[in-house]
Amino acid sequence: MGDTIGELHEELRLARAHLRRVADDLGGGRELGPRLAIVNPPRWELGHVGWFQEWWCLRGASENRASILPNADRLYNSATVAHATRWELPLPSFRSTLSYRDQVTERVIDRLQKGQVDPYFVRLTVRHEDMHAEAFHYTRQTLGYPAPESESAPAPVRAAGEVEYAGGVFGLGSTPQDGFVFDNEKWSHPIVLAPFRMARGCVTNAEYESFVRAGGNPPRYWRDNEVRRFERWVPRVPDEPVMHVSWNDAQAYCKFAGRRLPTEAEWEYAALNGLEGTRSVWEWTASAFLPYPGFVRDPYKEYSEPWFGTHKVLRGGSFATPARIARERFRNFYTPDRADIFAGFRTCAA
Repeated sequence: MGDTIGELHEELRLARAHLRRVADDLGGGRELGPRLAIVNPPRWELGHVGWFQEWWCLRGASENRASILPNADRLYNSATVAHATRWELPLPSFRSTLSYRDQVTERVIDRLQKGQVDPYFVRLTVRHEDMHAEAFHYTRQTLGYPAPESESAPAPVRAAGEVEYAGGVFGLGSTPQDGFVFDNEKWSHPIVLAPFRMARGCVTNAEYESFVRAGGNPPRYWRDNEVRRFERWVPRVPDEPVMHVSWNDAQAYCKFAGRRLPTEAEWEYAALNGLEGTRSVWEWTASAFLPYPGFVRDPYKEYSEPWFGTHKVLRGGSFATPARIARERFRNFYTPDRADIFAGFRTCAA
């Protein structure tokens, strides 16, 4: 038990330190920002991170247990507060928002040490915070704000050619031995994969440029021979993976190149068998986001189920994805038109 408490305390500490680096400087003129469908106002989003942790870890997901912040449920519950209204809410000041968020975590740590909080919900809220930390990168990129202090970039694609995979019977999905996993990963089930050939690396800027020259849609944030990285226009690096492309454009490229996107089962099989370069950009797959057989939703019911059938699956992780999220079996999901995220793709032989 002591080891578990220590590990969870460290997860809470590291997740918060990371979030502070990528978001806590967004006060002042940037704390609300323009109203767009693909971003949240930073002041709201930081409060939502605190509320989510309080809701699950301190309040038992019950409105009958009061928040330490009056009216918090009407401000920060993303399941009930419409996205377009988040800019108009009577939110606490930026400083008070940070204080609320951090007070929640202090109370969680105190209860954790007393054995009064379920470790499952601590792990859930840490990973929720990880996801919002990456979302703040997207907000900064979308709005042209400076990069976070610890920013990096996608690693160049060094591997060329293809790998041939034998396929066969494969267990798709997570197992109880994998530790904390989300409901859409449950549970491993046998499928049969036909043999397939997959590119060793993601499609590069140079490869995608040939598609653009032939009339394909350029990625978001390209101009001439440059690409916008947060607030700066920089020379486009030919061997970096192409980024900020939608699923629709990835499909169009595949048609142009006589290739296809991998299914998520092929991607997972390859990732568990030595696939390279899987944490540079999120990678679109051909697969629709659907439940695995026998799906049972977890307590956080809004996480997966509302999005089945309308989203596409991405695998891997980007240079901005915390390691807890960038697991081989983790399923990310977005609508096929989204190009603001740090997403690219690799291809398979058709």
